Formats: sequence, C-alpha cells, structure tokens
Amino acid sequence: MPQNLAAVEKMDDVELARRAANRDPLAVRTITTRNNQRLFRTAWSVLRNHADAEEVVQEAYLKAFNSLETFDGNSSLSTWLTRIVYNAAIDRRRAIQRRHTDYLKQDIAIFEEYQSRYETQSDLRSPESELLRKQFSELLKTAIARLPNEYRSVFVLRDIEGMSVSETAEALQIKEATVKSRLFRARRELRKHLELNFETIFADAIAFAGADCDAMTNRVLCALNI
Repeated sequence: MPQNLAAVEKMDDVELARRAANRDPLAVRTITTRNNQRLFRTAWSVLRNHADAEEVVQEAYLKAFNSLETFDGNSSLSTWLTRIVYNAAIDRRRAIQRRHTDYLKQDIAIFEEYQSRYETQSDLRSPESELLRKQFSELLKTAIARLPNEYRSVFVLRDIEGMSVSETAEALQIKEATVKSRLFRARRELRKHLELNFETIFADAIAFAGADCDAMTNRVLCALNI
C-alpha cells in the first residue's frame, strides 16, 4: 500500500475508488480535495445557498463512499460524483419547495473576487474602484441567482467550473445539444442583465477553498470513522 500522498495522487480513478472504498484515508482525502470546489459549485447552482450546498455535498460524499463498488470507470470519478451531488441537490430543492422555504433570501457565496477589463489599470486600489468592484459583484450575484434553474446549473459547470460539454451533459443527465443551448441562453440573459459584453473571467467565482475545503474533507473523514 502506498505510504505517502504523492503515490496515491498518481493512481487512476478505479484504483483510487477501490482504496477509498476500503477506507484508505489518503485516498478519501485525495478524492475530496480534488472535488470539493466543483461539487460545492454544482450544489450551489441548484440551491443558491451556501449552507444547504455544503450539507448536500457532505451527504452526497457519504452516499458515494458507501457505494464506490458501483463505480465502473466508464466516466471519470469527478463526473460520477458531480452527478450524485446534482441529483442530491435537486432532491433537497424539492424538499425546500415543499416546505415553502424562501431560500432566495439566504446568503450566497459567489464572486468574492473577479477580474474585469472595465477596471482601470492605474488606480485599482482607489476607494472608487473598490466601490465599483463591490457594486459589480452584487450585480453579478443577482444576475446569476435570477437565471432559470436549468440554465444556472449549466452555466456554473461550464463557464465557472470549466467542465466540458460532454462532462456537463453526463453530470446533469441531459443531451450535449441541450447543454449548448442552455449555456447560450444563460449567457444571453447575463448580457441582458449586466449590459456588458460577456468577456469577464470568472476565475474565483463561487469560491470553496482553503478552510472551507479542509473542513469538508475532515468532516467526511470523521463521518467515515477514518
């Protein structure tokens, strides 16, 4: 058995899944660290709420780690996990809707930082530019949150998370043509709301890293008793 994290990180998905199924803590840690942010973004794209998204990801991890024997390697482990989280988030949203919970009023974690070609290069630290950054960030939050559910999930996975068309289609269980058409409509809606050309780079959108990422990994390890 590999004795260090570097050796585990070199494993293919099938071997990594097999070791995680046997509760190898390094394998579990590698899987969660690689996928925490993508899975959080996926859950948020459905729920639009930080706390609910975290809960869904943790619950989905436990479900996945208890059924890793069903992972056959036909898709990547990341795509397999994304599909599980997306379905879990859909179930959570339906439950929330049945309870008539107004989740639109909850805080969302999105666009803490971003780069915009509309910012001047000469005075990025001025109070005026910081105010502009904050105002534009709020506009982006609102625009993303207002997208129809099916458009928002495709937009997050494709333009923010960077998944391919085929990976997105597999994760959301829709056709590739549907991914393309929904992404086009999502971008069009954003253009309309923002009145800007869609050229902004969303490098740090919907951040889930650092302490959040470590905490998620540690909770999963604890729940698995390893």
